[in-house]
Amino acid sequence: MFKTIGCLLLLFVVAMAQSNAAQTGADPIRQTLTSAVRNVRLETWQVNSSQMPFKTASAWSIQKYVLHGGKQEGVDVIVLNSGKLTITVVPTRGMSVLRVESSELVLGWNSPVKEVVHPSLINLQNRGGLGWLEGFNEWMVRCGAEWAGHPGKDKFINNTGDEAEMDLTLHGRIGNIPASEVEVIIDRTPPHRLRIRGRVDERQFYGPKLELWTEVSTEPGSTTFRIEDTLTNYSAYEQEFELIYHANYGPPLLEKDSRFVGAVKRITPFNAHAAKSTASFAQYVAPTKGFVEQVYMIEPFADAQNQTTVMLHNAAGDKAVTMRYDITQLPYFTLWKNTTALEEGYVTGLEPGTSSPANRSIERKAGCLAKLKPNETRRFMIDVGLHTNKDEIARATAAIKALQGSQQMQVSAQPVKVE
Repeated sequence: MFKTIGCLLLLFVVAMAQSNAAQTGADPIRQTLTSAVRNVRLETWQVNSSQMPFKTASAWSIQKYVLHGGKQEGVDVIVLNSGKLTITVVPTRGMSVLRVESSELVLGWNSPVKEVVHPSLINLQNRGGLGWLEGFNEWMVRCGAEWAGHPGKDKFINNTGDEAEMDLTLHGRIGNIPASEVEVIIDRTPPHRLRIRGRVDERQFYGPKLELWTEVSTEPGSTTFRIEDTLTNYSAYEQEFELIYHANYGPPLLEKDSRFVGAVKRITPFNAHAAKSTASFAQYVAPTKGFVEQVYMIEPFADAQNQTTVMLHNAAGDKAVTMRYDITQLPYFTLWKNTTALEEGYVTGLEPGTSSPANRSIERKAGCLAKLKPNETRRFMIDVGLHTNKDEIARATAAIKALQGSQQMQVSAQPVKVE
């Protein structure tokens, strides 16, 4: 039955796309999958390159379906296959990217959390504000937007105008808010970019009025993809915000003697424990039972266009991922090393952000909190590349080293104060 409905929907969409072509010229093809405004939610939908009114160099497809069973009952998933990459996006979990796969490389990790947990089953207050970890298994999850970072207490102004105290849970709420609007966009003009776009709202009466439009896109046949987001404050008042792109990597990129490569201007250990291993911050160890996480704040060098690139490669140097972004958009970078036993979650995080993952109260005192004026919008973009060629990885390494040049890395003597 679902297959029949999906085929009918597909024929309708393609017919509409072809009909609209004469009227709209080069306007992209759009398909709404979810809309709170229009009371729409397509359970299943799919499209592929052979059904388009134009040709592409590589075959591609996009499919939307719903997960069933256990804690993932009712979770929406969209899978974009570019012909070289398969990107899985989860609109129900704040438009997080569950994993990215090519024929030779996977971006993601083996979390102890095996299902794609529905946000309705997560209590963010659990375990002293660490309930966010009950659903943590994505390759990339956004942390924010009203706050991110460590759980703890903070002050706010309540509905009577008085100062009050609130509990901040780990990494905020945006990653556990279902998207209100979701659409697929296909460019008619070359290179025919394929986009999954969604809107996630963090709104409250006597609270934030933040709207996050997210987009994950790639081109047919490409081994790179882009995350491009816009955050808008619809309050009449200025609003603090935090946004961290928590991108997580396990094997095959993470293993004994894997390395982080970046043009590092300054590195600051997050606490005294991490400070003991600052000298080896860029190198990874094998899964180690009893390993306690190590976190480092990195201020990177950038080029004349404010672009920097970070990379993680395996021990052999024949598999790597690069993340390229603008340091004026995302001025902070967190390197999270959690090389514990495989059963516990052997993983490292490469995390560009607007702030460090310290509690919001600490960031405010340090003058590090970003703010949006009423109706102001801020844009963020990260280009991610998968590399499985030693020569290609060597060129990326050389480019990063060129950013560093002869400039020496500075090491902060004092760890970040996180409490």
